[in-house]
Amino acid sequence: MAPGCEVLGRVRTGLARLEGSRWGLGSQIMWKTDCPASSHLVDSCLPQSLVQPAATKLVLLVLDGLGGLPREPGGPTELEAAETPNLDRLAAEGQVGLSQPVGLGITPGSGPGHLALFGYDPVASNIGRGALSALGLGLRLEAGDLGVRLNFCTLDDQGVVVDRRAGRIDTQINQALVARLNGIEVPGVELAFATESQHRAVLIMRGAYLSPAVQETDPQAVGVPPLEPEPLTATAQHTSAVLRLVTEAVRDCIGGESPANFVLMRGYAGLPELESLNSLYGLQAVCLATYPMYKGLARVAGMAVVDGLHSVDNQMTTLATVWDEHDYFFIHHKAPDARGEDGGFDAKAAAIEEMDRRVPDLMALGPDVLAVTGDHSTPSTLRQHSWHPVPCLFRAGSVLPDTVESFGERACGQGSLGVFPAQSIMPLMLAHGGRLQKFGA
Repeated sequence: MAPGCEVLGRVRTGLARLEGSRWGLGSQIMWKTDCPASSHLVDSCLPQSLVQPAATKLVLLVLDGLGGLPREPGGPTELEAAETPNLDRLAAEGQVGLSQPVGLGITPGSGPGHLALFGYDPVASNIGRGALSALGLGLRLEAGDLGVRLNFCTLDDQGVVVDRRAGRIDTQINQALVARLNGIEVPGVELAFATESQHRAVLIMRGAYLSPAVQETDPQAVGVPPLEPEPLTATAQHTSAVLRLVTEAVRDCIGGESPANFVLMRGYAGLPELESLNSLYGLQAVCLATYPMYKGLARVAGMAVVDGLHSVDNQMTTLATVWDEHDYFFIHHKAPDARGEDGGFDAKAAAIEEMDRRVPDLMALGPDVLAVTGDHSTPSTLRQHSWHPVPCLFRAGSVLPDTVESFGERACGQGSLGVFPAQSIMPLMLAHGGRLQKFGA
């Protein structure tokens, strides 16, 4: 077995996660599923056993929420409507298909969507967003702690959610609200609230017997009240009781504010640990992302993280400065997902065009392998993540170009890659980069 394969799919949380379940007990849990292996996938340890060194540069460009749907029957999707001459040229020079982040009909969160792109099993290695956001902000998360992802939201006079994102409040408003929330005290538990960005924040809980096995309070819909943090296991009753006290205190603290007068909680998670991309594949990886959660994902995967980035222009300028130090580059563009969640068809198309304009700067650096895709689809007509497969292109010297000449959902559906698991993107990048040996005699 290749080094580290026994660790792949294991998440070390520092607390007994999903106590009493069929997955197991204790602070170190081997995740598993009862689903048969996909016929499209080889043994997950095989690529690691074939890794060999090479002086090639691999770039993964992720346009978050890239996939979409037409706003009228027969019309183009957001990507198809966007003016993307540079991505279209790469598609014509390369090989395209549609990547499936988790499985047919499964709507993925950003965490599993990205872990699949990095080559991890998105089900076995799933990590709650609370921990990822905390790590992305550079906060200290210790064994036994619990990270909770928060959305500032708007409740009406009846306590019903009318806006799950409080109008995407300015980050400065978020910071002022967080400063007030940090005055909340609950006996026996340390609480630390932190601003992430716009309407998003993080709560870190530190104390004994904390468990992530609690119902999320975000109903994922408007027109209904927040859910209660009900315990999902007997040993999560203490955590449930603490979270009830927290939500009551939040209501007392900011309930009179507008538009952000409450918080929705989800993504409970303890300290994660995955085997690094360097250990698995020998990659010196770096992350160029503007948003904290994706920095957290990168840190869990052992990537170096460039902080202080705030725009596409900033990312591309910085890429050139770190080019010589690394051989795997994860570039993340958040805007298409955010505009899709807002229901902005034209705004999402414009966000895609923003990245397309900087593609020549990326190609001028001479990457040996470039993969362009998304972590999931976010159709603006649905205003949320969806299960639809995501356009994907590969451009490398060893790629046999197919007959597709544009980058879009229907064009990629005609590509030579077909519909394939996103988890296969990493071994394909390694192969095109000359980083995998021959298998067998």
